[in-house]
Amino acid sequence: MKYLPINKDLFVLNRANFRKELKLNSLAIFNSSDEMPRNGDQDFPFRQNSDFFYLTGIDQAKSILFLFPDCPLEKYREALFLEETNDHIAVWYGKKYSKEEATAVSGIKNVYWLDSFETALKEVMASCEYVYLNANENPKYSNPVPYRDIRFNEDLIKKFPAHKYERSAPIVSKLRMIKSSIEIDLIKEAISVTEKAFRRLLRFTKPGIMEYEVEAEITHEFISNRANGHAYYPIVASGKGACVLHYIENNKECKDGDLMLLDFGAEYANYAADLSRTIPVNGKFSPRQKEVYNACLRVMKAAIKMLVPGTTIDAYHAEVCKVMDKELIKLGLYTEEDVKKQDAAKPMYLKYYMHNTSHYIGLDVHDVGTRQDIIKPGMIFSCEPGIYIMEEGIGIRIENDILITEKGNIDLMAGFPVEVEEIEALMKK
Repeated sequence: MKYLPINKDLFVLNRANFRKELKLNSLAIFNSSDEMPRNGDQDFPFRQNSDFFYLTGIDQAKSILFLFPDCPLEKYREALFLEETNDHIAVWYGKKYSKEEATAVSGIKNVYWLDSFETALKEVMASCEYVYLNANENPKYSNPVPYRDIRFNEDLIKKFPAHKYERSAPIVSKLRMIKSSIEIDLIKEAISVTEKAFRRLLRFTKPGIMEYEVEAEITHEFISNRANGHAYYPIVASGKGACVLHYIENNKECKDGDLMLLDFGAEYANYAADLSRTIPVNGKFSPRQKEVYNACLRVMKAAIKMLVPGTTIDAYHAEVCKVMDKELIKLGLYTEEDVKKQDAAKPMYLKYYMHNTSHYIGLDVHDVGTRQDIIKPGMIFSCEPGIYIMEEGIGIRIENDILITEKGNIDLMAGFPVEVEEIEALMKK
């Protein structure tokens, strides 16, 4: 791992909070992520299962966690199973965690090699009544690939059909939504690395460069600052590409007079940052570009003030759209009369602003939580209004990351350049 060691107290606390939610005589089992095949004999870079990392801090494949508070065998009340290093693994891939290292990282005292897992499983299954199984229940998840948790769960239920099975995801999701001080610091580090990359781009960008060159500058800054890499595939969209919400080709020339929409974020210690900015390729906004940009910026500033404890993302987004409606009318994109005649199911603003204003941020860039959950202190959200005018070739999105507190919220990207004058001055240098 490139990132610096994390205080193991984070993972000790997370497990303690999870155990409090279990029924009596319950075993919970968590699996690490798969090593995902790429092609030929190659795998994609490993990325740990977010729930598993949240509970252990272990950043290694072929790992399993037992949590069984009422187990008659003390050694399995909290146990970690890891792949043991052998000479072949050590020479070809580097050594894995030792038992001592795994304890130092996770705070789990009982660490065993993976080859003892099946025996241990039979012992604990003979003693428990309930089994909590984990799965990816993120509402946005739709991949058809049967990942490790799914395969494990199906196999376990076949072997032990008489047990009572429960879901871990609702418990872990509820816990993950509220960030501890250690987690907030990790996200702040991801944000700091992201800011360095953005400021680098303001010096680098000019007419004639390619979008992939901009992507390369971002990647360079991330890796140079101990980030895992990108929290998601970066968007570097110039010209009309900025009107494509998930544009990731990043293969066009950045031309004089065009805007460039940037949407990227560093992942540090598996925690995400998420930034969007739109800048003029030549360093100077045209009058119309400036007009649209400032309209979007006013919406973002208003939205940040609305993002407070007690509301929900759905309710908050509806209020943001009222502000956006007024700005789009001022821009001459439609009139108040058009709004009066509109189909309520298809409001006018959707043509120019078709995505949500905010999503949760944490171990995943689109972190766990629903749009109907009550916003509470300790949650972190994006705030990212956008205006996309395809017929004018103008696409603008501005996004900061917002921490919710008892007294309101804190803009964790408040120091990032965002005003037209700031961006132009920095690009001029």
